[in-house]
Amino acid sequence: MKRGQILELFIEDTKYPSIGIAKVGDKTVEIKNALLGSKVLVRITKSKKDKAEGKILEVLQYPEDAIEPLCPHFEECGGCTHQHIPYEFQLRQKEREVLKLFTEANIDGFEYEGIEKSPLEFEYRNKMEFTFGNLTKDGEMTLGMHQAGKFYNIIPIDQCKIADNDYNILLKVVSDYCKRNELPFYNKMNHEGYLRYLVIRKSFRRKELLVNIITTSQMEHDFSELVDELLKLELNNKLVGFIHTRNDSLSDTVKNEGYDVLYGGDYIVEEILGLQFKISAFSFFQTNSLGAEKLYSVVQEYLGNAKRKVVYDLYCGTGTITQIVSRKAEKVYGIELVKEAIEAARENVKLNNIDNIQFIVGDVGEKLKEIKDKPDIIIIDPPRPGVGPKALQQIIDFGVSQMIYVSCNPKTLVENLKAMKKAGYKVGRMRLVDMFPHTVHVECV
Repeated sequence: MKRGQILELFIEDTKYPSIGIAKVGDKTVEIKNALLGSKVLVRITKSKKDKAEGKILEVLQYPEDAIEPLCPHFEECGGCTHQHIPYEFQLRQKEREVLKLFTEANIDGFEYEGIEKSPLEFEYRNKMEFTFGNLTKDGEMTLGMHQAGKFYNIIPIDQCKIADNDYNILLKVVSDYCKRNELPFYNKMNHEGYLRYLVIRKSFRRKELLVNIITTSQMEHDFSELVDELLKLELNNKLVGFIHTRNDSLSDTVKNEGYDVLYGGDYIVEEILGLQFKISAFSFFQTNSLGAEKLYSVVQEYLGNAKRKVVYDLYCGTGTITQIVSRKAEKVYGIELVKEAIEAARENVKLNNIDNIQFIVGDVGEKLKEIKDKPDIIIIDPPRPGVGPKALQQIIDFGVSQMIYVSCNPKTLVENLKAMKKAGYKVGRMRLVDMFPHTVHVECV
């Protein structure tokens, strides 16, 4: 088998995150986003002695359970990957792949409590980031999502199905306005142009919308007319803020280098499990609000009675879990590296009149040494790379009888659990929470 070779392959198994596995003789071929039971035409991209990797050129035959995708952009858009299989099938695949990771890591003897499905299968996202660009070189301006597998190509979106339909309405009005005013989009190749991104956020409980248009500072433009157009729209939610952010960074990310509020405020308020959370245009917040309630409910359940206990919430972000568990604990410490996240957390603590939380800015490994109150329970909710070896050893050294690990990446979770198991800990129970229908991702608690 050689690099560049084209083969017809049958996917007989999958592994996390939705990597299809096919056999050619004694060699295993791994193909990203290939579905179990499908037949695919693949180009080999890497080839070693006993293993190869390939890229799908064409799906020759879908699994028997395949369905017609609801989204008309599905084949081209790089957002969703699994809309063409029923949601129950997606859930079973995520379960099987995560449990396979645990088996391969020899982590057993725990109670598996199943997978919690997202309350909404579609229109579940509270935040969408759209990009200005074009679909073809020298083509007209488009506003939408990156084309699957194509970094520079932006496909126009008018019927995104994983966000509220208000997003589609806003997207079209903004796109038409920018074309009408002949505003140039930012070219990633030569770093020239003006329009970069459009970010829309929504609160599900209060039905509020916040719109953020991100541009370079290479020219000036007054968006007042656009704001007036948006305010006249008949929407299911209320537009409470429109801001204009400047971003001259060369990286392809939304970066705040200063912004102006052109209408209303610069935040929305979401309610989760009876608490209020102020979410700015740049705050991190779980993108599935209703799914987050399920996730945090599992954490509360696992916490149990902590009325006279000290709880550490490590990698606490904007302090959502910290505040939710504070109602069941005597004292909670939240540690987070990102200063802006802790500032938002402290603001939300005031909003919710909570007085038994102390937030600490800094590296978890360093700040753990400074807290005088020793923990009874530790909650760990790290970023995708998991907990580093030094910080993990410090956590283990506390010797607490109970830890709750919330993971957005099962692969790094099992690596951390192997180290914990070696130190004498065992996994008592686990539940999966699906926050991201039609994608490969899943949360583990």
